[in-house]
Amino acid sequence: MNRDRTVIGVPREIMPGERRVAVTDQTCRKLVGRGLEVLIERGAGAGAHQSDEAYRAAGATLVDDAEQVYAEADVIMKVKEPQFSTAKGRSEVSMMRPGQVLVTFLHPASPSNHEMVRQLAARGVTSLTLDSVPRISRAQTMDALTSMSTVAGYKAVLAAADRLASFVPMVSTAVGMLPPARVLVVGTGVAGLQALATAKRLGAVTVAADIRPAAREQAGSLGAKICDLGVPDDMAVGPGGYALPLSEACLDRERGALRAAAAESDVVILSALVPGRRAPVLLDDEAVAAMKPGSVVVDIAIDQGGNCSATAPGQIVQRWGISIDGTKNIPGQVPVSATRLFAENVFNFVGLLLGDRGLRLDRDDEIIAACLVTFEGRIVHAGALEAMGAAPLSGAAS
Repeated sequence: MNRDRTVIGVPREIMPGERRVAVTDQTCRKLVGRGLEVLIERGAGAGAHQSDEAYRAAGATLVDDAEQVYAEADVIMKVKEPQFSTAKGRSEVSMMRPGQVLVTFLHPASPSNHEMVRQLAARGVTSLTLDSVPRISRAQTMDALTSMSTVAGYKAVLAAADRLASFVPMVSTAVGMLPPARVLVVGTGVAGLQALATAKRLGAVTVAADIRPAAREQAGSLGAKICDLGVPDDMAVGPGGYALPLSEACLDRERGALRAAAAESDVVILSALVPGRRAPVLLDDEAVAAMKPGSVVVDIAIDQGGNCSATAPGQIVQRWGISIDGTKNIPGQVPVSATRLFAENVFNFVGLLLGDRGLRLDRDDEIIAACLVTFEGRIVHAGALEAMGAAPLSGAAS
């Protein structure tokens, strides 16, 4: 490799069922055009139908081993957070080195990722998480969370329909009419709106719940009935239109309203998030147990801890006769479309890190500041520190 040039490394994703890849042949060509070297593990794009030959034609160097990618790259571009590699008998974090830059979805506030984040800090890795890209005009083309939310909302409804014990649309038969399924969507941001639209196309009766007035208005425009959560509007909306963290009293009020709404629903899609923080638990065990047997819950928010107390991260479980889907990589089940969107987002994001003389981390840039998780051996992400029960450092990202 030419050490005078910044090297971008793309390992194959090892999370079970993950078929996305961080770079397409098109974005590879653009990276090479910017004077970067691109090192890709063979087979990294196979799940998204991105061939090694296409990468080679785009100017990438193909290698056989992920360890070589980690050893030689200055910037690692991944889709999912570092995992334990059963093939290598070691974690992906252990293959990284001090000063290396990692750009991926880390979801650092999720409890299941806390130890991994601590390991990144101890390793001296500079890590940035794409789930904290702020909702500002300049960051729109980097907003991978919004892109993947579009995919997740669509696929979540299809997954729920596949496991639901009854029809989704109203069906007329010779022996009577079968009523349509009732689909409750909690959190009507990008994922929730896509879920509502998809459920509507399938013929369901749709109900939406969100604490933000603008989100409720958008849900209503898609024909959804609105569930009143009893949270004052002035306590609900933060910067960029995202939801604000609520007090425990407000959360209890919200849970009570959702308990009644869920009991009348056949499908509940959960996608309520607070950027950079652990997802609020809105559907408790009591609410799930009160649902009709054969109903389905899909917890899209699981990457940030989940909105349902009964969700098992990365698993589909049955409790009280209810199917509860905690799949952690829903967009990975639509790999071609998801990869095309993600690769463009991450290409634009990495452009922030590149100056005239190689890598340049501008901590005064509000996008970088919001996304920075570990730096110089410390955890600096405010949402992660809050979720870990530690006081945010001065200047920590939010």
